[in-house]
Amino acid sequence: MPRTDTASRLIAAPPELVFGAFIDPDALAAWLPPDGMSARLERWDLRPGGSYRLVLTYADPSLGAGKATADTDIIEARFIDVAPGVRLVQEVDFVSDDPAFAGTMTMTWQVTPVDGATRVDFVAHDVPDGISAEDHVVGLASSLANPRRLRRDVARRPREATRCGSHPTVVVAVAERLWPTMTHREDVEWPGRVSRCVLRPAL
Repeated sequence: MPRTDTASRLIAAPPELVFGAFIDPDALAAWLPPDGMSARLERWDLRPGGSYRLVLTYADPSLGAGKATADTDIIEARFIDVAPGVRLVQEVDFVSDDPAFAGTMTMTWQVTPVDGATRVDFVAHDVPDGISAEDHVVGLASSLANPRRLRRDVARRPREATRCGSHPTVVVAVAERLWPTMTHREDVEWPGRVSRCVLRPAL
């Protein structure tokens, strides 16, 4: 029976910054992998009808958890809908000899502005039977728990813009937009636990 898995998170960053990290291949490879995995994009053609190939590698090969090999998942995906600043819809196939992972999964990534922040929703339709609902939801939530990696990667290139197929250029990051995420206690990478934060000019 077809299954739908979902995950969502509120990220303290503007929608254009978050969506920019969806369409920038370097940023995507930095934040998308769940805990214990790394990512490498072997192809990236961002446009309706375009496609990409993503290789996810497990940090611990001894687990033998990969779908393509003992330590890798290989994803072949096609872009179905590209709505700049709003939504990406993809058809995803896992490269595997195991029939439990056969079938095309439709993945939608949506961003919605909420009171100066951004709500991100991941919705996966027709999830292959070989992926347990519990593991999938944990993996999706793990990816969405990486906003610091997302912002850190994009912040390295504050004036960079990425062209979204034939759509107008979408600005990935602008310095003044990044400022709120740099001054919010919960969204700055501190070296230890911070119980109190007061931001003010030095006297």
